Amino acid sequence: MPLGDSLLFQPLELPCGTVLKNRIAKSAMSDSLGDGRGNPTDAQIRLYERWVEGRVAVSIIGEVQGNPHFAEKPGNLVLNPASDAAKFEKLARQGSANGTQLWLQLGHAGAMAHPPISTPKGPSVLDVPGLSCAALNREEILGLPAEFARTAALAKSLGFGGVQIHAAHGFLLSQFLSPLFNRRDDDYGGSITNRMRLLLEVIDEVRSAVGPGFPVALKLNATDQLLGGFDEEDSLKVISALDQTSVDLIDISGGTYFPGAKSASDSAGGGPYFLEFARRARPLTKKPLMLTGGFKTRQQAVDALTERSVDMIGLARALVLDPGLPVGWQAASPRDPVFPRFVSPPEGGITAWYTMRLTEIGEDRETAGLPDLDTAIREYEARDTSRIAAWKSRFPL
Repeated sequence: MPLGDSLLFQPLELPCGTVLKNRIAKSAMSDSLGDGRGNPTDAQIRLYERWVEGRVAVSIIGEVQGNPHFAEKPGNLVLNPASDAAKFEKLARQGSANGTQLWLQLGHAGAMAHPPISTPKGPSVLDVPGLSCAALNREEILGLPAEFARTAALAKSLGFGGVQIHAAHGFLLSQFLSPLFNRRDDDYGGSITNRMRLLLEVIDEVRSAVGPGFPVALKLNATDQLLGGFDEEDSLKVISALDQTSVDLIDISGGTYFPGAKSASDSAGGGPYFLEFARRARPLTKKPLMLTGGFKTRQQAVDALTERSVDMIGLARALVLDPGLPVGWQAASPRDPVFPRFVSPPEGGITAWYTMRLTEIGEDRETAGLPDLDTAIREYEARDTSRIAAWKSRFPL
């Protein structure tokens, strides 16, 4: 068996001692399958069972909120002492069978919080087309590490296998890293040393809350792909600093959901988006590196592992198209997913399409034919609208 093939299905031991059974991760997506009141649904539980059956090493549930007032969408999960513990325990149990790890991504949308259900706040005041927010005061900032830590500790107590701190894609911790969002003049703004301060404090507090043997991963942008924003040079400095922390896995991604910005995942490129950045990052840290974005074929995953630039392959849309992909890649005649082509999709349209495809998988009703884009967008928007009232009733501002 060629080296790369053996690496793809070789276990990986994380610094905390947890062993991932292979090198394929279902990276975090906002599956938007919560019940509108912050709790898991049967379809969401079944979705993560499908990836267990597909033999991923770890699945990461995107954008799980500790504070419901800064949610990205009304389909997000909210994990705090008022949550339905029994439903979360069922999700943890059924999404982590057969040696698959199920981790929660610790989210806080900050300035990107969904206005119909929140009052967005970020590092600094912003008022630009499509986005406005107030600034967090110092007391609010100082309380954030403990907030993330409480959610992580609760996740552990309910049976989840690990957590991922979300510092990418334009959400709160990546807003602090970006000079476009972060215009503070105190010790949380200015130099990259100051802009990464909150992130490092969150890591320390989360680790203290969960102990040494529990996986704590981090999702980090290589770049937010915005002129004057968080760039690769700053990101490499953050990775150097992360090498001195207790994180167990650094998940490299990129891009932002800033209004009008093109999502990296909507690129028409033919290969992994941030592999060259991973090559630059590799000498700076001994931490395991995961690369998410742009993997469309088994050979691309094999090649990235063979060159030793990364240790894990993060797949999102590929596992939406084929939730059993790891099984297929281990077959005698490996199969790759067939990605749909969209002509002039509206902003957010492709994300809506994949989100509704996730719903089909969770309800065991996906077909060989792919959903129509316009229909998927209408259903996605209608579902979010219908859940806003339930969210506001459950989590009044």
